[in-house]
Amino acid sequence: MGPTAAGKTDLAIQIAKHYPVEIISVDSALVYRGMNIGTAKPEADVLQQYPHHLVNIIEPTESYSVGEFRQDALALMKDITDRGKVPLLVGGTMLYFKALQQGLSDLPSADSKIRAQLEAEAEQYGLSHLHARLAQVDPVSAERIHVNDPQRLQRALEVYEITGKSLTELTAVKEDSLPYRVIKIILSPFDRAVLHQRIETRYKIMMEHGFIDEVKELFANKDCHPDLPAIRAVGYRQAWAHLSGEYDQETLVEKAVIATRQMAKRQLTWLRAQDDGIWFDSGAGLPTDDVLGFIADQCPELMLK
Repeated sequence: MGPTAAGKTDLAIQIAKHYPVEIISVDSALVYRGMNIGTAKPEADVLQQYPHHLVNIIEPTESYSVGEFRQDALALMKDITDRGKVPLLVGGTMLYFKALQQGLSDLPSADSKIRAQLEAEAEQYGLSHLHARLAQVDPVSAERIHVNDPQRLQRALEVYEITGKSLTELTAVKEDSLPYRVIKIILSPFDRAVLHQRIETRYKIMMEHGFIDEVKELFANKDCHPDLPAIRAVGYRQAWAHLSGEYDQETLVEKAVIATRQMAKRQLTWLRAQDDGIWFDSGAGLPTDDVLGFIADQCPELMLK
């Protein structure tokens, strides 16, 4: 686990070179086909040599829920362990990690009638109106959900309309937790300035490698729109706004870097609450030997390749 630009993929590949693991991606953006540059997806030859499960599994026009991730990940983990290997879960989508470890609440299915009413309400009065409504019935969710996140706003209000209970109240009851022994390796530059610089450098490299052209293809797809989860991904949301004429390319880079740093801050906040996580500093390069030594200490039963 770790924030964006920490080196997680490179470290996972080093582990895969030494131990009988199979990589499962824990990343809500890598699931989309055709979104390669802006998600920092591993190159095709890397994916061929070191396959990543749950990468390139849906189109950008489709959605992939946390529940679907948990179901798919658990099925993969069982299959991998049944074949005598070890699942290596790698990524930075902390909501996925949380759902996998703690389970999911039993929430109601979507109600098309209520959802249509909420969409009409948003259209007429704006998202700030929905956010204010949510703050009245579920202040905890309102604090967590951004005013410009229509999907989560509407879902939280939909749950309340259907059940008469807040999303916060319902999510207090969870399914079974993860039925595996878990070793949490947390990778990050310990110096925040190093992480910030990496984020900026990586985004500029993405731009040089054709990120705008990648988003132009999505922009030209009549089935794509800015409310899709894929388009709301950090970087893509700002590029879409740029192509829509909201601001120039220099502003796009500035806004995308700021948004990515904010995302990294949220990731680190969540990671610091993982009391059983072991941190490794990637500020001066990958701590490969330290991590391999740690795995050997924790799992002496694992045989090196």
